[in-house]
Amino acid sequence: MSTTIRLTPHGEELLKQQLSKGQYNSAEEVVERALESLAGKTSGHVTVDKLKAAAEAVARLRESRRGLSLGDLNIKELIEEGRKA
Repeated sequence: MSTTIRLTPHGEELLKQQLSKGQYNSAEEVVERALESLAGKTSGHVTVDKLKAAAEAVARLRESRRGLSLGDLNIKELIEEGRKA
């Protein structure tokens, strides 16, 4: 399949910049890598809901760790005792 695209002056400048770096051998290669990058970003994009869920999970973990203890020592004190040994 062959497709012809027209770039804006800004797009042409970006393409020239990428080619001048020597990382790509052709304009087609630059466009292909850009499309691959775009496909990767859209398939795994982070939504506000995902960020909220992650923040809530972190908050629950921190809350659950506050009460952890072994006898009269809490976790931080146990770590300090381990460092002394």
